[in-house]
Amino acid sequence: MTPDQRIQAFRAFVAKNPDDAFARYSLAMALRTAGLGAEAATEFEELRRRRPDYVPAYLMLGQTLEALGRDVDAARAYEDGIAAATRANDMHARSELGQALEAVRAKETR
Repeated sequence: MTPDQRIQAFRAFVAKNPDDAFARYSLAMALRTAGLGAEAATEFEELRRRRPDYVPAYLMLGQTLEALGRDVDAARAYEDGIAAATRANDMHARSELGQALEAVRAKETR
């Protein structure tokens, strides 16, 4: 399956099941892998809007935004992710998000 075919397959699944977190996450990741960062960010944002409890989306959203040069937005995504991970009692994800937040903030001070 080509990257374009993979994206189209995920788009079709998301169209049928727009609230399916894994399907939307998979679409966003496929877009990101294909170098379509802005579209990937849009899908991660939509996932966050529909399923704010889906903790993995926050790290990937933040990383995608950083790659797009949107460090302020990335920091906000990491902060929101830390809150979501804390609510979910997911300390591993909270730690990863905290490290990412520290790194993006360190870039701002350079």
